[in-house]
Amino acid sequence: MSTLDGMFEKLKGCWRGPELPRGHLGMQITVLFSFKRDGELLGRPRITFETPGASDTDSIAYRTAVMETLQRCSPMPFSGGLGDAVAGRPFRVRFDDRRNQPKPVERKAWLSPKIL
Repeated sequence: MSTLDGMFEKLKGCWRGPELPRGHLGMQITVLFSFKRDGELLGRPRITFETPGASDTDSIAYRTAVMETLQRCSPMPFSGGLGDAVAGRPFRVRFDDRRNQPKPVERKAWLSPKIL
């Protein structure tokens, strides 16, 4: 792999969200981590954000899913150049798993017919 886009696509492919009960809204979680030149994780990843008001059960389930994602994806198959470029640099990745969130309803007031 020789691009950051490739790295993020691989992370996306490794993501497996936790099983959610029917009607559950899901949540967002952000993790901060770094890689070594050889694609292994450097140090321990750190959770920097979770959806406010998430239950402890949801929080643990999503933290586990994020850590399993990073384990599945490492070591990253970096090319020599990309490995040199990313080694030790922090990456902050947000996993947005609000899969059951209701879609916002767009109001099209400007398209409403005007009757005089």
